[in-house]
Amino acid sequence: MAQDPSLKRVLSMPMLVLYGLGTTIGAGIYALIGEVAGSAGVYAPVSFLVAGTLAAVSGLSFAELGARMPSSAGEARFVREGLNSAVLALIVGLLVIASGVVSSAAVTNGFAGYFMELTDAPRLASVAGVVILLGALAAWGIGESVAVAAVLTLIEAGGLLLVIWAGSNAVVEPLPSFGELVPPFELAAWSGIFVGSFLAFFAFVGFEDMVNVAEEVKDVTRVMPRAIIVTLVVTLVLYVALALVAVRSVPVEELAASQAPLALVYSRATGWSADPISMIAVLATVNGALIQIVMASRVLYGLSAQGQLPAAFGRVNARTRTPIVATVTVTAVVLVLALAFRTAPLAQATAFIVLCIFSLVNLALWRLKRHTPAPDGVPDLPIWVPILGFHVSLAFAGGELVHLIFL
Repeated sequence: MAQDPSLKRVLSMPMLVLYGLGTTIGAGIYALIGEVAGSAGVYAPVSFLVAGTLAAVSGLSFAELGARMPSSAGEARFVREGLNSAVLALIVGLLVIASGVVSSAAVTNGFAGYFMELTDAPRLASVAGVVILLGALAAWGIGESVAVAAVLTLIEAGGLLLVIWAGSNAVVEPLPSFGELVPPFELAAWSGIFVGSFLAFFAFVGFEDMVNVAEEVKDVTRVMPRAIIVTLVVTLVLYVALALVAVRSVPVEELAASQAPLALVYSRATGWSADPISMIAVLATVNGALIQIVMASRVLYGLSAQGQLPAAFGRVNARTRTPIVATVTVTAVVLVLALAFRTAPLAQATAFIVLCIFSLVNLALWRLKRHTPAPDGVPDLPIWVPILGFHVSLAFAGGELVHLIFL
């Protein structure tokens, strides 16, 4: 009897880092920096710092778990093993899929905003065309998908560095007013910062997706934790620098009102056409959507392979070595959500879902560390790391829920 085809291990450390960066630095920052500034004002850099700190705590937990149990649908397996609950594991797996499709829909709307800056194409055609194209690319092959994503990631990172360079004079010249960026100990200022951090957190969503391609990574026990940490450090530095440049270059009211905020920053800082930044932003948002589609389809595949979802989602095409049914399903759901909703509510919903996942994953690692020592070669974090990650994620999830319902 012929053996069913399996996923192919082709991802190296550089490719995995670029995969992680591609789903973070392109998606949120190009689409949401204006909305973060609208909530936090000139303290937007602090919002990104708060959100990045939250992401880093849970990122360390994912680094250890990704080395302990490398598999597709990684979060579901972490929870099943750590909390000894198949039901919770299935719920977490479905939440991960939901975060992927909702995030991809949010990023696709970000794409539409920048694309319409460059062309006269209607929003409906722009959204539908790009989602279908990305679904086809994701079905083509993991090596091909990640290679395309890696190239786009380098381009979008270059775009961010270009904006930072363009606005650097606005940061360093008026030094006497630099203290204006340090928030006072006042409720009004910090409430805006925390609301902004809920939105900014969406821009860090992505590193957790890296564990879901574990079955396609070479030397995964060594590579996965290092790649997660590198991804988070690079992302945090870029975001804080970019937010600082943005609020120093353009009034926050204009940033908040712009559909293409980074293009506005570049144009205002240089006096040149913003078309190059808009073009890079189009590629960046496309890249983020592609990687989320790849991730969500792998989780569908993983849950099916673990016997928790119908077997059809676990079928791997013999030629492409990709889960075709899972990929088509994810693409269809992304298309519906992208057409029905706009960026901000989708981003907030993604952040809430991911925070719930982080809470359970941190709890699972805490339970595992109490009963099962880390194997040789696996990072062994102090037990306070998952405890802190659980409480911080739970607190932020509660704040995000309040914001979604009442604001």
